[in-house]
Amino acid sequence: MGCNCCNQNTESTCSKSKTDSYKIYLPALVSFTMIIVGMFLKHAGLFENNALALAWYIIAYLPVGLPVLKEAFEGLKQKEFFNEFTLMCIATIGAFCIGEYPEGVAVMLFYTIGELFQDRAVGKAQRNIKALLDIRPESSTVIRNGHPVDVIPSTVGIGEVIEVKAGERVSLDGQMLNEYASFNTAALTGESRPRTIRQGDEVLAGMIATEQTVRIRVNKRYDESALSRILKMVQEASERKAPTELFIRRFARVYTPAVTLLAALVVLLPYIYSVVQPLLLPTAVPFQYDFSDWLYRGLVFLVISCPCALVVSIPLGYFGGIGAASRAGILFKGGNYLDGITKVNTVVFDKTGTLTKGVFEVQQLASAATGKEKELLSYMASAEQKSTHPIARAILQYARQQGVDLLAVEHSEEVSGHGLRSQISGHQVLIGNLRLLDANGIAYPASLSAVVDTIAVCAIDQTYAGYILLADSPKDDARTAITSLQGLNINNIQMLSGDKQAIVSKLAEHLGISKAYGDLMPEDKVEKMEALRKNPTNYIAFVGDGINDAPVLALSNIGIAMGGLGSDAAIETADVVIQTDQPSKIATAIRIGRQTRNIVWQNIVMALGIKLLVLTLGVFGVATLWEAVFADVGVALLAILNAIRIKAPDVE
Repeated sequence: MGCNCCNQNTESTCSKSKTDSYKIYLPALVSFTMIIVGMFLKHAGLFENNALALAWYIIAYLPVGLPVLKEAFEGLKQKEFFNEFTLMCIATIGAFCIGEYPEGVAVMLFYTIGELFQDRAVGKAQRNIKALLDIRPESSTVIRNGHPVDVIPSTVGIGEVIEVKAGERVSLDGQMLNEYASFNTAALTGESRPRTIRQGDEVLAGMIATEQTVRIRVNKRYDESALSRILKMVQEASERKAPTELFIRRFARVYTPAVTLLAALVVLLPYIYSVVQPLLLPTAVPFQYDFSDWLYRGLVFLVISCPCALVVSIPLGYFGGIGAASRAGILFKGGNYLDGITKVNTVVFDKTGTLTKGVFEVQQLASAATGKEKELLSYMASAEQKSTHPIARAILQYARQQGVDLLAVEHSEEVSGHGLRSQISGHQVLIGNLRLLDANGIAYPASLSAVVDTIAVCAIDQTYAGYILLADSPKDDARTAITSLQGLNINNIQMLSGDKQAIVSKLAEHLGISKAYGDLMPEDKVEKMEALRKNPTNYIAFVGDGINDAPVLALSNIGIAMGGLGSDAAIETADVVIQTDQPSKIATAIRIGRQTRNIVWQNIVMALGIKLLVLTLGVFGVATLWEAVFADVGVALLAILNAIRIKAPDVE
């Protein structure tokens, strides 16, 4: 039967995929069929000749046994004497030596089936994580010489203009040229609600234009886009092992040779006892040593001892956790951070853009000289035109609305924690907070110090020129974020901000944060973080925008970047990135981390517990190779099924 594909190429691909899948399972199918047929032949009395039975089961063994024998041989060449391949080979060859042919084939068959399921589960987890982000379009429409041309996105240069039709996905990061447009950002943030982006704002690769054709001026190359970097980050996440993973791998390296030695002792010690018993206990009932019986018990011990369930299911648990978090719009840079976030008992927030929307609106423009408002706005907006700060964007947006022209900026520099110093049309322009004017010895009305809301003041040629009053508001889920963290027994919640103490205290009271510090310079935030770190019981998560807060993010145990998709610093510095810009996702991230940790330890306890039980039964001759197969392959499959049930919990 042909596959229901839409074209010949796709049909060929589907057929090839089905053929490859068939080839993978064919050896196991052949061996399984031959075991069943062999049992019927024995029941019919056709295997009275032992040589015929041996030949039949050797043929049945080869399809599933040869690949494992090859792996064991390769391991021996690399001086890896104790691994699951070596154990399986010893166990199955030993079974043949004592005449247990069907069981020898069955052990290798079910081991192979278990490995196939494990590979499939791990591969699916890896593909699911990659599919969450590998959504980059394969072509891009670029405007060249006034005409649209379809090209490969990697060939589009910075500064070129691309066109995205309604329903198409954006291929590269850039600045919006249309006045405004609506985009579906679900692929990046997990949020189904469309987002409106205005002229000059950032548009990211992976977004979908929903209502109209838009044009975007590219500002990053294809492999430098936020989406490309995040995809790389998620792919590399599996390489950053959690402490539990590292422990299990170290444990397996010691555990495997240890149980191999124990299996040998299971065979040898009874023989030694049978030799020395007449000398030590001459009156006791003689111990009858049966080599085949004790070799069988040793082989059972070997099969059970394989650490597959641990080595495979533990990393799969972390894959599941990273995947669940990604589906919720939370990116962990590795299993170690997924593990680390479960220890967090102190959360420190930045304010602007983290707990507040970071979208300022101009409330008032006041000039020191009557009738000079537009001139003042022109200087302030011109100075801010290169800045990405939310206040700068608000001032520029207001200037556009007022129809104010921008002036040429001859020179501009940032004064850390204060504002900007610029040279515009031959005039020195200072714009920032009141500390900037204080530092430059510029007098201003005392009443400005009493203003509670955010204020940006300006001085031209060392003379106070006026101010702009702006307002920001808390994010819709900011209050939920705090109560959710408190519900997780995280009660040490603090806020650090460079904004005025009055504004910070007002927001903290509204959200239920007990400790809030304002008027902080970047170095003051570092000082506060270092003070928290001095208490060894504090395991700190810092939540910021990943740009101005990079030093504090690096100092924290777990650095979390809010809405950092477009921020290089967020991608590089933070350990966790919240794509949805929702602070309530922090509690979700902690829940996913805790759920992952619980499942990982459930797998460890289950695997070791069942193995220990069947090992004991095997030594006393109660367990057979069939039980041994369950204790190895069956437990591995149960652990995998347990691991893949990790899902993102809803925010309470």
